[in-house]
Amino acid sequence: MRVSKEKAAKNRQQILSAAARLFRENGIRATGVDSISRSAGVTHGAVYSQFESKEALAAEAIRLALSRWRRVWQRAADRKLPSEAFRSIVTGYLSPEHRDAPGRGCIVAALGPSVARQPRKVRAAFTGELKDAVDFLAALVPGNDPSRRHEDALAAFACMIGALILARAVDDRRLSGQILDAAAKRVIRGQRRGK
Repeated sequence: MRVSKEKAAKNRQQILSAAARLFRENGIRATGVDSISRSAGVTHGAVYSQFESKEALAAEAIRLALSRWRRVWQRAADRKLPSEAFRSIVTGYLSPEHRDAPGRGCIVAALGPSVARQPRKVRAAFTGELKDAVDFLAALVPGNDPSRRHEDALAAFACMIGALILARAVDDRRLSGQILDAAAKRVIRGQRRGK
């Protein structure tokens, strides 16, 4: 039985959303196509009718997850001065709510270390989306020198990602909160100095 174009598009979005969540929660290697299809409410065959391989699915899921995060950042930036928007993004990213929701959180922090061991296609998708995220942040960083703003944004995002990874890894909630707070203060203070 043929599936309508609308149903196929809906299935594709369900598959990508489920894959992005499961990859963030369990990692790419530990997430099978069967668990993705179950979570998406489609058959195993439906996944492969949409994607030629798990690698292709992973690349698209990474793009989807990071584009959704840029939309979250855009909402945080709307109708604010760049410095206020940057502060809002940093504090939201380095919040207990984000720490406690890896399945809905930033895919960079969830998958960064494991992406290094993925095939080129997955790494290329990750790299492209990461560059876009840094460019978005660079537009909010103060200063007149574009290369310095880009460098500052890259350093800030690297600090944010590292802090989130550490905050999720430790088994001491107080220390986890201190990691988030200290990193947020340092990143925000660093941007004020960069003016």
